[in-house]
Amino acid sequence: MDIENLIKLCEKDCAEQFSLIDARALRGTRRVLDAFAAHQVAARHFNPTTGYGYDDIGRDTLESIFADLFHAEAAIVRPQIASGTHALSMCLFGLLKPGDHLLSATDMPYDTLEGVIGKNGQPAGSLSEMGVSFTAIPLTAEGNIDVSAVVAALRPETRVVSMQRSRGYAWRDAIAPLQMKPLIDEICRLRPDIFLMVDNCYGAFVCDEEPTELGVDAAVGSLIKNIGGGLAPTGGYIVGTNRAIQRIEARLTAPGIGREVGSYAASYQPFYQGLFMAPHTVAQALKTAVLAARIFEKLGMKTSPAYDAPRSDIIQAIQMGTPERLIAFCQGVQAASPIDSFVTPEPWDMPGYEDPVIMAAGTFVSGASIELSADAPMREPYTVYLQGGLTYEHGRLALQSVLEYLQKANCL
Repeated sequence: MDIENLIKLCEKDCAEQFSLIDARALRGTRRVLDAFAAHQVAARHFNPTTGYGYDDIGRDTLESIFADLFHAEAAIVRPQIASGTHALSMCLFGLLKPGDHLLSATDMPYDTLEGVIGKNGQPAGSLSEMGVSFTAIPLTAEGNIDVSAVVAALRPETRVVSMQRSRGYAWRDAIAPLQMKPLIDEICRLRPDIFLMVDNCYGAFVCDEEPTELGVDAAVGSLIKNIGGGLAPTGGYIVGTNRAIQRIEARLTAPGIGREVGSYAASYQPFYQGLFMAPHTVAQALKTAVLAARIFEKLGMKTSPAYDAPRSDIIQAIQMGTPERLIAFCQGVQAASPIDSFVTPEPWDMPGYEDPVIMAAGTFVSGASIELSADAPMREPYTVYLQGGLTYEHGRLALQSVLEYLQKANCL
C-alpha cells in the first residue's frame, strides 16, 4: 500500500471539512480577543500570588473571561483542580445533598465517575454513601437524548440532571449543545428547581454554541483539554449560573470562603496564552480527527463520527476489529510522539477502568488530551479513541506512523 498517496487522496476529500473548521476557529478567536480586550488583560495579570490569594487579579480576571466566553454568570477556573473528574466530582458534591436523586440523561457517564457515584461497592466518600440515588437513561436508537424518558424518570427528590457531551468509551456521537436544548427547555419549564449540569470535556470551541448559553446551570471541563490550548499545565473549570457556582465554590474551599481564596505561586501566563490559542489548537485536533476518519473509512473500518459528519468533541472513534490492530495503532501514535517516542504501549489494568486499557500519549503536559493521544479498553470490537493534536502536521505524521505500524504487523 502506498501510504503517502492514500493520505494525499484523503486530504483532498477532507478539504471542505477543513474549511468549515478553519472558519469556526476564526470566529472563536474573535470571541477570545474581544473578551481579553473587554477585561483589559495586561502583563500584571500573569503575576504569581502566595498565601491566601486574596484579591488575586490574575485569577479573578481569568474567571471573568471564562464566564463571558461561555455566556455564564460566574466561573471557577483553578490550577488546584486536578482533573476533569475532580471538577465534575466537586460540582456533584456541591449541588447534591443527602437523599437527593441524580439523573443522567446520556446513559452511564465516563468510567472514572463510577467511583464518585458509588457504582462499584460504594467506595468511601461516594455519593451513594451520602445517600444520593442515581439513574441513567439510555439514549435513543438514533443517539439523541430521550426527553420523554428523562422527564418520566424525574422524582420529587431529583436535584441534578446531568449530560455528558463527549462519548467516553461508548460507540455514539458526541451530543452537541443544540441537541441538549429540548431537554434543557423542558426541565426549566417543569422543574426550575433542578440543576442542569454538563460534562463539557473535549467539547469547548468545537461548536459555536456552549451549553451554558442555552440554559445549563454548570458546564465542567479540564484545562489540559480543549480550552487550555496545549499550554495550561494543569487545572479545571466550572462555568454557570450564580445559584450553582455559589454552591459548588463551597466544595472548592469551604462554606463561607468559596472563591475568595486560592493563590498560585507560578505565573498565570500559560492559562491566558492557552485560552488565546484554544480555538486554533482545537481546529488542529479536529482536522487530525477528520483525516483519521477518512483514512480508516477508505480502509473499510467503521468510524464515529464519519469524516464529513457534524462534530461536538475532538474525539475520533475507530473500530479496529482485532486486538492486534488496536495495539499497533496505539504503538504507531506513540512512536510519532515528541515525548517518549521510544516507549512501547501495552495494555494494563489501569485504576478506575473495568477492562485493561492501552494508552499512547507522548505529551508535553502529562495526560493532556488536547495533545495527540490514543487510548482504548481492550474489549470487542476493539475501538480506539484518537484525540488531540497541537498541530495538524503532527497529526498527519502520526497517522502515517500508525499506517506503517499496521502494515508491519500485517494488520491491513
